[in-house]
Amino acid sequence: MLKFAANLSMMYTEVPFLERFALAANDQFKGVEFLFPYEYSAAEIARQLSLNGLEQVLFNAVPGNWDAGERGLACLPGRQAQCLAGVEKALEYAVVLGNRRIHFMAGIVPDDLNQALAHEYYCQNLSRAAALAAQAGVTLLIEPINPFDMPGYFLTTQQQAHQVIELLNLSNIKVQMDLYHCQIVEGDLSRKLATYLPGGRVGHVQIAGVPHRHEPDNGELNIGYLFGLLRQLDYQHWIGCEYRPAGRTREGLAWLEQERRKNEGEKRAAMP
Repeated sequence: MLKFAANLSMMYTEVPFLERFALAANDQFKGVEFLFPYEYSAAEIARQLSLNGLEQVLFNAVPGNWDAGERGLACLPGRQAQCLAGVEKALEYAVVLGNRRIHFMAGIVPDDLNQALAHEYYCQNLSRAAALAAQAGVTLLIEPINPFDMPGYFLTTQQQAHQVIELLNLSNIKVQMDLYHCQIVEGDLSRKLATYLPGGRVGHVQIAGVPHRHEPDNGELNIGYLFGLLRQLDYQHWIGCEYRPAGRTREGLAWLEQERRKNEGEKRAAMP
């Protein structure tokens, strides 16, 4: 059965952040994710999770100075100490929130830095960050992001991400496969899913409509077909709904109701 997590950085934005947990629970989400928790104490967020019976499934490590345009520090020279300090802070939150997956952002490659050196810095920092995460029982996720939404980002393709994982060969590093980014950069989503999911190196999937990043059934993707393929491939992890609703969040959840009906059908079929 497929399980969906509401992304509270993008969904339910008609109310303040801490009020979004209740709205997600009212719409029968069992898990939530978001970009960054650091404006709030871990205790405040944990309280909302507990009150609403929600599981925290993912958030990002500290990305550097987001307002100044930083999107992670891992591929940048001279930023290792700050990069790892950001991971340590994320792990402190993860322990309180019961969160077992953290997205480790790669960063924007400086114009004067060649890709080979950026790759070297990235792998060094990812390896050290993974060692820290392992002590807390946390898996780090690396996500290819399309260059239109995030120009200059180090990691852009599924192949690149999986090559990094093969090189480092650490069990607590997996790929965060966002179908929105993958469609924009590479397309051929069915083949990508069939290629990469069976290897066990994809630890999280995210969805959004293409090209406008609205509901997943809004745009060029045949999302129902892709959900069927995820079921066929026996995908067991969460699917993050990282999209910006075209209107009010609840009004755009017809796609989710349809998938829940399919889940109920699976449950009945599995009963003895």
